[in-house]
Amino acid sequence: MEQDLTIARTLLPELVRTAGKDFLRQHTLRLAEEGRISVQYAPFDHIVRSARLVVVGITPGLAQAVNAVNAAVAAWDAGLPLEAVLEKAKMTASFSGGATRKNLVAMLDAIGVARCFGLDSAAELFRPGTGDVHFTSALRYPVFVDGKNYNGAPDMLKTPILRRMVETWLAEEARLLPNALWLPLGPKAQTAVMHLVQLGMLRDTQVLAGMPHPSGANAERVAIFLGRKRPEEASRRTSPAPLLAAFARLSEQVSTIAGERA
Repeated sequence: MEQDLTIARTLLPELVRTAGKDFLRQHTLRLAEEGRISVQYAPFDHIVRSARLVVVGITPGLAQAVNAVNAAVAAWDAGLPLEAVLEKAKMTASFSGGATRKNLVAMLDAIGVARCFGLDSAAELFRPGTGDVHFTSALRYPVFVDGKNYNGAPDMLKTPILRRMVETWLAEEARLLPNALWLPLGPKAQTAVMHLVQLGMLRDTQVLAGMPHPSGANAERVAIFLGRKRPEEASRRTSPAPLLAAFARLSEQVSTIAGERA
């Protein structure tokens, strides 16, 4: 099955033409609009077809979009072909290090994901050039509400314009990566991925649901999940029980997957 790159082929020349202008004001790059919600095209089309792990966020933010646009323009001006332009843009915009990557690897190692792939550590999945990880979003293209980054409200499955995005573009990625493990980052992304499970496009056994978001801003929840902080030491804003239950469930799920792949 081939990926549909019609949107990229159509809009990349326009994106290059309008580079440097206010991204949100470029109506020629607007994919959809409904009430307070607008969807802008940015080059997040590339899919790593060899990926063994799919990491799913909510939607690219404005800063990510601008980074992707700048990378795409540079690649386009250098004369690269379409798919290479899209790959450069996606690689530039995906998170590449810092606390988020460190926390993600630590949690994946804690539940044993490396064993599913015959590795010593999940860090090996993220080495440049391996093609083992595909970063994507429940809503592939940047979504804005009143001109601000979409943060999960309104509910994407109860909002027609957003639900269509899940059932079109995230669904396309599920069809192209049917055997990978899928890791939604946070409950909003998880809702979208589990919707694809309900549609029969993914199996629930391949979705690693319930892991806390690895953001540095989520440090306490990550620490409790990893056992680095005792439950009784948690602040009032953090409920340890769901995190501990998620750790136990995910560890068992991953152990089963590793056994089946041995």
